[in-house]
Amino acid sequence: MPSFSNSSGSLALAVALLFAGALYIYFSSRSASDPISDLLQNVNTRLIEYPVDELEAVLDRASIGNNKTVIIAMVNKAYVEEDGGGRTMLDLFLESFWEGEGTRPLLNHLMVVAADQTAYDRCLFRRLHCYKMDTQGVDLEGEKVYMSKDFIEMMWRRTRLLLDVLSRGYHLIFTDTDVMWLRSPLSRLNVSLDMHISVDRINVRGQLINTGFYHVRSNNKTISLFQKWYDMRLNSTGMKEQDVLKTLLDSGYFNQLGLTVGFLGTTEFSGFCQDSPDMGAVTTVHANCCRHIPAKISDLSLVLRDWKRYKASRVNSRWSPHVECRRSWKDAHYVPKL
Repeated sequence: MPSFSNSSGSLALAVALLFAGALYIYFSSRSASDPISDLLQNVNTRLIEYPVDELEAVLDRASIGNNKTVIIAMVNKAYVEEDGGGRTMLDLFLESFWEGEGTRPLLNHLMVVAADQTAYDRCLFRRLHCYKMDTQGVDLEGEKVYMSKDFIEMMWRRTRLLLDVLSRGYHLIFTDTDVMWLRSPLSRLNVSLDMHISVDRINVRGQLINTGFYHVRSNNKTISLFQKWYDMRLNSTGMKEQDVLKTLLDSGYFNQLGLTVGFLGTTEFSGFCQDSPDMGAVTTVHANCCRHIPAKISDLSLVLRDWKRYKASRVNSRWSPHVECRRSWKDAHYVPKL
């Protein structure tokens, strides 16, 4: 008479073999419709159908942890190359983030747009978020003196790029590199508004807007504004983009779109056109009302010196006079950097 334990072991082994065989047959027949395989296939197909381009990749990296908001600045060769061993405009710009209050973390969200290969290489060397703008058909390497033909072209290329950024769903703070960031502007911005624009002066008739510093939220209204703004370049020969935007503002087009706009006063968003009287409130300082790069570098270096003295003493004082920038308008023999 066979033992009960031997019968039980044989039965268990037979069941295990049958179960293993069934699993093999099942998964062999399911290979084409395995949900995990299907998911991976769909992901791969999506990546092939919708590739992420370089601009999207840089925007994504710069906006991480910042609610799809990116700080954007633009440079070319003239802004990154040293002249006579001194500091460059990009040097001063980045130094302001280092010396400013609450500004160092913002560098993680800065995207530097390069207008030429030299500027792009310098940006990469500094380990910033860098994007090389398409400049096909125009040379944007050298210094573009205020209101020159190439200066105007560069401003319109910039506007087209920013329209692209907004169309991709990213909010932006655009800043010229001749703007010193002494405090974080984020607390000064009302995020419920569609736009904020800096001004050259306050207490004057109308709004003397300056597109060297502005904040824009991505929505249908702002995208429509930027598209209209960019399209108007075709009928605005000889006008810089800032003047065309002011025309749209003065004509009531902002109101037609239902845009809500805040104007950034010079007490907090200072500039050489009108200095802030209060170093305890100043957020940025813009070298506006200045014609060329050497003058800006000279006078912005004094701004940083004044700021360091204020930080050490907390005593409000006058800014150093912007002597070189005032002289720049009378410098008839100035030769732009190539």
